[in-house]
Amino acid sequence: MVTAPGSRRRHRETPREGSPRGGSSQPAAAMSSAQRPPLAHVFKGTFVHSSASAPLEILHGHLLGVDDSGTIVFVEQADQLEQLAKTWGFKTSDIRQLSKHEFFMPGLVDTHIHAPQYSFTGTRVDLPLLQWLTAYTFPTEAKYQDGGFAEEVYTRVVRRTLKNGTTTACYFATIHTDSSLLLAEIIDKFGQRAFVGKVCMDVNNSVPEYREITADSVQETERFVRELLEKKYPRVQPIITPRFGPSCTEDLLNALGDLAQTHDLHVQSHISETEEEVKLVENMFPAYQNYTELYDKNKLLTSKTVMAHACHLSEEELKLFSLRGAAISHCPNSNFSMCSGVLNVQKVLEHNVKLGLGTDVAGGYSASMLDAIRKTMVASNSLQINKVNETGLTLKEAFQLATLGGSQALGLDGVIGNFEVGKEFDALLINTKASDSPFDLFSADDFEDTLQKFLYLGDDRNISEVYVAGKQVVPFSSSV
Repeated sequence: MVTAPGSRRRHRETPREGSPRGGSSQPAAAMSSAQRPPLAHVFKGTFVHSSASAPLEILHGHLLGVDDSGTIVFVEQADQLEQLAKTWGFKTSDIRQLSKHEFFMPGLVDTHIHAPQYSFTGTRVDLPLLQWLTAYTFPTEAKYQDGGFAEEVYTRVVRRTLKNGTTTACYFATIHTDSSLLLAEIIDKFGQRAFVGKVCMDVNNSVPEYREITADSVQETERFVRELLEKKYPRVQPIITPRFGPSCTEDLLNALGDLAQTHDLHVQSHISETEEEVKLVENMFPAYQNYTELYDKNKLLTSKTVMAHACHLSEEELKLFSLRGAAISHCPNSNFSMCSGVLNVQKVLEHNVKLGLGTDVAGGYSASMLDAIRKTMVASNSLQINKVNETGLTLKEAFQLATLGGSQALGLDGVIGNFEVGKEFDALLINTKASDSPFDLFSADDFEDTLQKFLYLGDDRNISEVYVAGKQVVPFSSSV
């Protein structure tokens, strides 16, 4: 079993008065616990996460402390208990001891999900992308000018993803500013961490009632960003969201690039999902060398950009992604369900391009990031079967992509992604012997067997608690 390298700094030496994050620099030992609020949580048990040096680390018999602002303040072996209790002013009775069938893992990061499409998730994956948008997606998204309809679907998608362990999500909404702001409000109420994008599209010949005038799209996006930032939600941020090349004019792309640059905002869109889409972009924008250059020249390919799919990018385009520090969201369920293509993840990573996983609801038929991990393995295996790659990804690497990789893709790896000291405690408490668990354990199973069974066979029944920034958000409180 892998354990964390001992050389890394594992705890804050001097917690400070008021909260361990700020205030006086008085040494901890000199302070009485009465002078400082108690730690929000002290957990003892097994913690599983990824680090820069290892795709999977298993920390058995560790203590993890979380302060009242939701920040991890120590991760130490349990034999350090006496010193930690003295330093941080907690009693043995404050420690929550996990059972041998429980462990903590970092929250899952969904780098690409369409909230409005949740209403038809699990249906209608019988057409290729461009026909699918016309027949199902655009007519459905047009309904979100109705606030009541939007509230029902958005409430359900946030509840469902949280229950499935998605602590951070990067959402597309629709072209409607007010219902997009409503999505942000609902996310904040439930305590999820998220980016929310009002979709921008001024070209739609197939469903012309679902499109904007260019100037309105820019103006409404400015309003969306302004009003969302004015709300000062602690963990919900706006993201500039041109739908994709074929639904935008060059003028719109350019204006959105300016907006992203002026306000230093994140950007999300789709790229090279299908070969048909790539050809369409070539015909619509002949002045550009390729799809990636279309975004790049309009200031939409930056170190704060995440692009979904990218199944058909050339070497040249991957080099440009790497140069700009832009990220890719790998959405294997959708790529298979709609026969779009198979992203070669290993090739992307060889080019040093940041990569996370996405469900791509509803092109992807599952809202669970555990499904995204499994489909990532299937995609990798299919490339090996077809002799494209000599070897495949390991399950440990897929786990890393769903957690730390996702945080890197969204530029949040300084805040979340694993259990390093100083990061916020976004975590899932997994119970491998939940009463209605969908898999069985046997006496011969060691911990790694149990972990693999959860990753391949587990579901929300095994996710007994979900934490975002130290606050328990699942089970849901009666106030939501």
